[in-house]
Amino acid sequence: MIAFFLFVTATFRPPAPTVGDRITIDFQKPVVLDRSEHYEIVSEQGKRVVIRTFEPKPFTISGTVGDVPFQGLTVPIRSVLRPKDNLTPAPLKPPIAEPYPNLPFVLIAIAALMAIGAWTAVALLDQPEAIAQPAAPPAERFRDAVTHARTWSQLADAVREYLAVTTLTTTEVLDRNHSVTVAEVLRQGDLEKFSPWGAQAGDFRALKMRALELIPEEPVAEAVAA
Repeated sequence: MIAFFLFVTATFRPPAPTVGDRITIDFQKPVVLDRSEHYEIVSEQGKRVVIRTFEPKPFTISGTVGDVPFQGLTVPIRSVLRPKDNLTPAPLKPPIAEPYPNLPFVLIAIAALMAIGAWTAVALLDQPEAIAQPAAPPAERFRDAVTHARTWSQLADAVREYLAVTTLTTTEVLDRNHSVTVAEVLRQGDLEKFSPWGAQAGDFRALKMRALELIPEEPVAEAVAA
């Protein structure tokens, strides 16, 4: 659209602007627009100015083109409202809820599992090697088992295990004169385990002491005088 006012000619676009549109106006010479409350000057460069308005009605601009002042140049504004619009706002629709992304939680869970696995591996690899404890001598184990025996069968089991470990022959047992003790311990243990009447009456404490005599005495080295 081309507008004429005395010697001022201007072309603006869009040809039918609406409220809020940026309106570009080209003049034949450099222009300086006057400030106004009816429009906003967006930019002003040489022969071209860009303005806009938020009032739904035509407005006029004024200023200076070259050395010639002008005023009353009308810029039409097309309303976007329908005729006789009652200006009732459209009903608002509730916002659509977007599903929360699960990917961050999956990544956090994977990172946590990897960290737990790494710390577990470090803890397992950092443990000192277990030092094997030397096995107690048969005599010491036998003495401990006899001391803690509370029944005839427990005492019999301790004697059997000791005889099996030390591989005492019948001759050795008889030589130590403990055949009676061994026989009594084993018999009482079998009676307690298998007889419906249980073991016979006897001095359990005294038999435990006699059983400990199965342990051979350690040889004592004789001192040799220099």
